[in-house]
Amino acid sequence: MQPELRQSFNAQFSQESYQEYLDAIKKLAPGQLDFRVAETPVFIPADLKNKMLQAGEDIIDALTNEHFKSITESSIPDFLSIPGENEFPEMMVFDFGICKNKNRDYEPQLIEIQGFPSLFYFQYFSDLIYKQHFHVPENYSSYLNGYNSDSYLQLLKEIILDKENPEHVILLELFPEQQKTRIDFACTEKLLGIKTVCLTKLIAEGNELFYKNEGVKTKIKRIFNRIIFDDLPKQNLENIINLNQEFDVQWIPHPNWYYRISKFALPFIESEYAPQSFFLNEITTPLPLEEYVLKPLFSYAGTGVVLDVSQEIIDKIPDPENWILQQKVNYADVIETSDEPAKLEVRLFYFKKKEWSRPKAVHNLARLSKGKMIGTRYNEGKTWVGGTIAYFEFGN
Repeated sequence: MQPELRQSFNAQFSQESYQEYLDAIKKLAPGQLDFRVAETPVFIPADLKNKMLQAGEDIIDALTNEHFKSITESSIPDFLSIPGENEFPEMMVFDFGICKNKNRDYEPQLIEIQGFPSLFYFQYFSDLIYKQHFHVPENYSSYLNGYNSDSYLQLLKEIILDKENPEHVILLELFPEQQKTRIDFACTEKLLGIKTVCLTKLIAEGNELFYKNEGVKTKIKRIFNRIIFDDLPKQNLENIINLNQEFDVQWIPHPNWYYRISKFALPFIESEYAPQSFFLNEITTPLPLEEYVLKPLFSYAGTGVVLDVSQEIIDKIPDPENWILQQKVNYADVIETSDEPAKLEVRLFYFKKKEWSRPKAVHNLARLSKGKMIGTRYNEGKTWVGGTIAYFEFGN
């Protein structure tokens, strides 16, 4: 997208420098990196950055609509009845595929939105480590809206801790040691001073929750939630606390927002950067199915997505109310690599403090792919693919 920067980076690239960069990342938490880190960052020109930010504003218009909570009430599954939902989530992420429009100009197209955290702390380190090993032009930053590494950490601290003592705040996950994103948990512990706790280790006494902190039973006041609640019914867990009980804790973000701000919300977003989406059970006019992707509403990391849709496939779906058809996004080959070009998806991190009227884009992660979709299983054996970071041009 920035030919001169791409050519310069590729010309100076060496496997040795990449390995040094990778080794530095692994030192953050030895043995915890469980996903592929790409060989290169991406450089986003100002005009494309501005289109992404405009797309974000269009999405936020839909999310802050006065009717949004009522129209997304049915997205919340029956088994999830956790008290204490707030008016708006403190954090969310928007995923954009980078495409070319009819004029052959680059533009973002919305892939998915999530009212859920991402690799917030790992990406902080990714930026610092990258700049220690490679050159980033002075007029480029991985941060948006005037933020930098210091103010970003302060923002996260204010949102997650909210002046609470870190020992009373936990990162909650189910079997965290098995999660592919566990290096981010370690980074969170290092920078925020909170512990990662497995759901199975929580202790309930009346309306209070506790965990063992270095062997000492400690009251929990705030939960930085990293649990995908869809997974819980599949686990056949026994002897865990009843999360539907009203406990004296605050969730950040509340689990309901994982369902509200999700694929379920896509049909309500109007933007030139958001492909048309329809609930499968509400389609009354035939659509050119070859131009659409079929997605289950309640799945994670691209599981269950059908790229080649046919009426026969649709007719066999027993619960069409739980699926959407989304107009296909044709990712452009945007990153020149040592062999075939790579496709790009950029995830913008949005945050909202209590006093803000709207969320703000602050940081990001990016993912490179040479397969039909973004994701590990579509890139087996390939190089210059995987997770990375985007640097945005200032100004203009």
